[in-house]
Amino acid sequence: MNYRILSIIFFTFFLIGCEQNSFNKNLANQNKLSKYKNSGFTLVYDNILKQEKKISKKIDNRSLFIFHKNLKENSFVKITNPKNQKTIIAEVISNKAKFSDFYNSVITLRIAEEISLDLKEPYIELLLISQNSTFVAKKAKTFKEEKKVAEKAPVDGIQIDNLGETIDPKEEITKDSEFNYLIKVADFYHKDSAKNMSDRIINETNIKNPIIKRISNTKYRVLLGPFNDIKKLKESFNDIKSLNFENIEILKNV
Repeated sequence: MNYRILSIIFFTFFLIGCEQNSFNKNLANQNKLSKYKNSGFTLVYDNILKQEKKISKKIDNRSLFIFHKNLKENSFVKITNPKNQKTIIAEVISNKAKFSDFYNSVITLRIAEEISLDLKEPYIELLLISQNSTFVAKKAKTFKEEKKVAEKAPVDGIQIDNLGETIDPKEEITKDSEFNYLIKVADFYHKDSAKNMSDRIINETNIKNPIIKRISNTKYRVLLGPFNDIKKLKESFNDIKSLNFENIEILKNV
């Protein structure tokens, strides 16, 4: 009798513990996403990509929408072109669209043109805008109206407010730059942790020369590269992606 009671008590606490662990894990994931920031290449939508099944869903190229694999639908992101610091706000319309993991998002041609993105080297920075931010409190109220105007206008016929400093279209930044990027795998508090990650990469992938860079006394970064062509960059990115690291970034090597 006592054994049965003890078994029931043990099983009850076990279930509570599992539920609590699950809750903590979900909460941790939510906190990570709430601070989401990523630098990397985006895929500019084209109907041909849809026809070739490189993108699973269609998007209106006149809209201010993007596809993203992790962020919630209807969340807002700030998209920045690092070459000229032009920014624009877009909305995640779907997180179920399928496209290559190499790209951190799918954006419309309209967004690309608004930030003067180089379509041959579509490198952007993505920043999730917190629901508690001033932007969401004020701007979100008019975003739907703004989208309606954008969707009716020709792709190059409307100006969208930027969160950053306003840049005159005539004052384009046209600095020559070489293709030179690094893959940021992760940051670590201890050098030993970074070394363990480096060893794992060497042992479990075809990559044999990861870099450990000291950023500060409490930050050690594991990097791959540098890469001077996109083919090698993609190959290494896909290789490291098999280890299921979170939020791998591509950094411009300056």
